[in-house]
Amino acid sequence: MFLPHRKDYYFFFLSKKGHSRHWIDFVSYEVKPGSLYFTLPHQVHLKERLEPVEGIMVAFTEEFLLPDHMGLKELPILQNPEDGHELKLTPGEITFLDNLMQQMMQEYQQEQGWQKNMLQSYLSVFLVQLSRLYGRQFTSGPTVTNGRRLVKRMKALLETEYARLHQVNDYAQLLNVTPGHLNDTIKEHTGKTAIALIHERLLLEAKRALFHANLSVKEIGGQLGFEDAAYFNRFFKRMAGETPLQFRGAIREKYH
Repeated sequence: MFLPHRKDYYFFFLSKKGHSRHWIDFVSYEVKPGSLYFTLPHQVHLKERLEPVEGIMVAFTEEFLLPDHMGLKELPILQNPEDGHELKLTPGEITFLDNLMQQMMQEYQQEQGWQKNMLQSYLSVFLVQLSRLYGRQFTSGPTVTNGRRLVKRMKALLETEYARLHQVNDYAQLLNVTPGHLNDTIKEHTGKTAIALIHERLLLEAKRALFHANLSVKEIGGQLGFEDAAYFNRFFKRMAGETPLQFRGAIREKYH
């Protein structure tokens, strides 16, 4: 039996041999050769089927990027605006990434002077290359409009403020725009309203906690900023189509 868990670091795995299956935030992925898999901090992981796999991985914390003079945290591969977790690679891309990751591993093991500087330099090349591949696979190109910047800023705020701020007006004030402009921009670029983004982020975190944390529904609601447990239950049922306890029972029965 494999238990759901969170990783508090960025994780990249270049698969070379073997097959396995795992879940990231309730989405299933088949780990197979020819792809690179990546996850962000705090996502919930579950290994559904563990079979021998071979590959090479790179993992690092957010703190390792500090001070981020090169703006690495703004790269698409770390922002992950499309919520992807797999990059499909050509043979040439596999060779390039494999060689680079091997160099990073050798540098890490040698413990020579200025090691962190060297590793951050390697990491910069690694993340820029992955961001280029990400752009080709998930987006139409690198062009960033003012509207997309606003959406990006909104999503970044959601990651830190979802439990404290639940209203569009709260985020509009922080972003120094009107609620109407924020909503129109979000709708134009995502097809969703601003309040829908807020509620979806709350629902995701609620599902994560119900899945992996041994907290009561009331405690989870409180952590997400719901002072009234009954309101949290109504919110969850409206969004998910079932109560928090029904979701917890079904998801844990499915994976245990």
